[in-house]
Amino acid sequence: MSSEDLTYPSGLQELSERHNSRRKPFDFGEESLPALDIDLTGLRDRIVPASATTRQKGEPLRGTHWMRKRRKIAEEFVGNSELAYLNALLISNLRKTDAPPQTAPLFLRLWAEEHEHLIAALDLRWKVSSIMTFADHGATDVQRQVGQAMRMLFAMMKLYEFERLYSGFKPRKLFGLGNRKRAALPMQMEKFSLTNGGLDANTLAPVWELALTDRGIAPLANHLFEELNRDDGTIFRRLRRMRDELTEKRAGK
Repeated sequence: MSSEDLTYPSGLQELSERHNSRRKPFDFGEESLPALDIDLTGLRDRIVPASATTRQKGEPLRGTHWMRKRRKIAEEFVGNSELAYLNALLISNLRKTDAPPQTAPLFLRLWAEEHEHLIAALDLRWKVSSIMTFADHGATDVQRQVGQAMRMLFAMMKLYEFERLYSGFKPRKLFGLGNRKRAALPMQMEKFSLTNGGLDANTLAPVWELALTDRGIAPLANHLFEELNRDDGTIFRRLRRMRDELTEKRAGK
């Protein structure tokens, strides 16, 4: 056994096992997902009832894994459209190692034909889940590239922002400019220039621009980037505020 100090002692094997530990396909029993040619307008106009969260007459007492999962997801969508609910059901299946054959095509059809409704109906968490789903199931190279890039972006933001909470600072609270430690960054990375650094723009702009070239993913990706730009609690907003503060300080204001 190696004595090397590793974050993940077994490397890729350990990571893959964790990644796949909850990806077993659902047992549908006699149920199935809707057909690819289902009427989306009807789903858009119907509301998810509270009864969708409970066992229906004729269903087995315990039911399949899928029955329990769809009821659990329904709790988040009572009063919302059945179309928004269906989007969540499709995503839940597409996270597994296998799904009914119409799952990915139906997901793509939803976003091609009903993106305006879905953007209005879904909360940000489900919109982020939707863009991440394009990483593995996009119809084009651009959709998969943008989905993968935005999956990495939002995943790393979540990890970083969660860890930051242990610093005692809320998302909108800046670290003091005078508190910077003179320590090397990991992986031999060069330090970021607060006044002239372009890493934030270099991270966001190419993906945003690429997304706009594909109409299948452009509406959702553009919406999420605009929401990211509006949010005043992200690392990007904090860096901008720190940059402004440093510029004012150097100008003697």
